[in-house]
Amino acid sequence: MKKKAGSTDMTAMCDVAFLLLSFFVMTATAKIPEALPVDTPSSTVQTKLPESDLATITIGKGKVFFDLKGRDIRKKTLELMGQKYGIAFSESEAQEFAIMEGFGVPIESLKQILDMRAADRSKANQPGIPKDSLDNQLKEWIYNARIANIEVADKELQIAIKGDAKEEYQAIRRVMDILQDQKINNFNLVTGLRTEDF
Repeated sequence: MKKKAGSTDMTAMCDVAFLLLSFFVMTATAKIPEALPVDTPSSTVQTKLPESDLATITIGKGKVFFDLKGRDIRKKTLELMGQKYGIAFSESEAQEFAIMEGFGVPIESLKQILDMRAADRSKANQPGIPKDSLDNQLKEWIYNARIANIEVADKELQIAIKGDAKEEYQAIRRVMDILQDQKINNFNLVTGLRTEDF
């Protein structure tokens, strides 16, 4: 007796594959480009950063960038920084700052960055936040972000340092000194995950 080749109806399989593909495409979020892309050092630690009440200081290419989680906290921080430096930010600028990713400009140039489109902002040459002894704006951003976080969320702000693996130690040390001057001795170091060598 001759055997006939069996046929399998693949219609249901194609439907399921198409539905899964559609689901993942529609629910996925695009990765937002970082203001200052850095190559973090590798580590085997798998502790995750908190989703809220977090300020991230990114260090790379001799520049320092600052980012905060939470729109209301960002707006309050901008208001406090405006009061400190005598710069008035409009409500639309505060709204734009609330949704903007990390930034790395002196506060005097922040309005120019806020006026840009999001796509142009990532391409703009941002010189970094000043952190020298004469104009230590990074210290003020951290200080005012901590106050804003306590006023808005009634929690202590956590700090994460995300440094480039090739960055000089002195640049990272300078940021750590700024944190220690404000009695911040606990902070996270952001690293890339690597497998453990056995």
